Order: sequence, then C-alpha cells, then structure tokens
Amino acid sequence: MMNDTPAPIRIFVVDDHDLFRAGVRSQLPEDITVIGDASEVEAAIEMIQERAPDLVLVDVHMPAGGGRAVISRVLEVAPDIRFLAISASDAPEDVVATIRSGARGYVTKAISAVDLADAIRRVADGDAVFSPQLAGFVLDAFSAVPVHDVDPELDQLTKREREVLQHIARGYTYREVGEQLFISPKTVENHVSSVLRKLQLSNRYELSKWAQDRKLI
Repeated sequence: MMNDTPAPIRIFVVDDHDLFRAGVRSQLPEDITVIGDASEVEAAIEMIQERAPDLVLVDVHMPAGGGRAVISRVLEVAPDIRFLAISASDAPEDVVATIRSGARGYVTKAISAVDLADAIRRVADGDAVFSPQLAGFVLDAFSAVPVHDVDPELDQLTKREREVLQHIARGYTYREVGEQLFISPKTVENHVSSVLRKLQLSNRYELSKWAQDRKLI
C-alpha cells in the first residue's frame, strides 16, 4: 500500500546564535526537517550547495555580509532554493534590501513557532510571506517605482538572472557569459533554465525576442 504522506520540507538554518538554531530544531513540526545548520556565511554557502535544501531560514545580521550574502551567492548557482529571512530587526531598509537580494519572505524573531512553521510551508510552496508589521515596508518600497516602469514578469527575475538574460539575448555563448560575469558555464546554464521556466519560454530565440520587445538589449 502506497504512503500518500507528502515528503517533509527540507530546510537549512543559518544563524550565528547556537541557542536560536537549537530552538528552531526543537520547535518545528514533523513535516519540516532541518537537514543542517551553520553559524558562518562561508560555511553556510558551501553546505547549502552540498545539501540542496528546499528552503533556507537565514538570519539577516551576521558577520561577513550576513544573510544577504548567503542569499545572493547561493542563488547564483542554485536559483531554485527558496529563502525565508528571519531577524530581530524590523528596519525598513533591512527588509527591502533582503527581499531585493532574493528572499521570498521576511519575519521577525518574535514570531511564534506555529506561525514560523506556516511561513516556511508557504514560502516553500512559492508564496511571499512577511510579518504583518513588515508588509507595508515592502509595498511602499516597490510602489515607489513608477507604474509604467513595472514589468511583473521581469520583476520575478533575480538581479543575476537579468544579467544573464541580457548577455544571452545579445548572442553570447554560455562560456562567454560566464567569462563576463565571473561564473561557470554550468551556472549560466542553470540561470538560463530558471529564466525560461519563470517566463514560460521554450528556447534562446524566444528569450532574445522577449528581451528585445522590452528594450533590455
């Protein structure tokens, strides 16, 4: 008889406080499994790439670039991993900068264990999640952009994906794009695959036309 129970959500926890990481492990329900944790940025980046979790719960303020460094560098090589930022800070500049780096949500450490588990499930499922008091910061930040400049399709791409898109649309090979952006051809290929999926396009020709239509090249 087949087991219809969904596989647990595999998460990785990044925070420089041992007590916080231990608390997360002890408080999460059975449908969320912690497959690793790290207290330093460089170790976190390496381990996340090795273990490929579904979601990373990452603290914003840590030495060596903090959560934003983890998010941006991991997304360069693994664009499908989702990030939920968690922080003691509710400063608007922290919230907006972290979302711009690629996080799909931002909650404060005052969150309850039940609400944190719910946020993890929602972000893992593709939703964007914010603590109620933070949502207004994000809306205000993005509503400051003139309406005629907003492209919902383009806005779903990360900064690195946009850079790769522009180079590919100009006719560069994966190797040439990698040389321009100081990343490997395989990483370029991963970004192109992610862009094609997000934009629901089939090939590089359609990608180039899409970019040309929006005057991105």
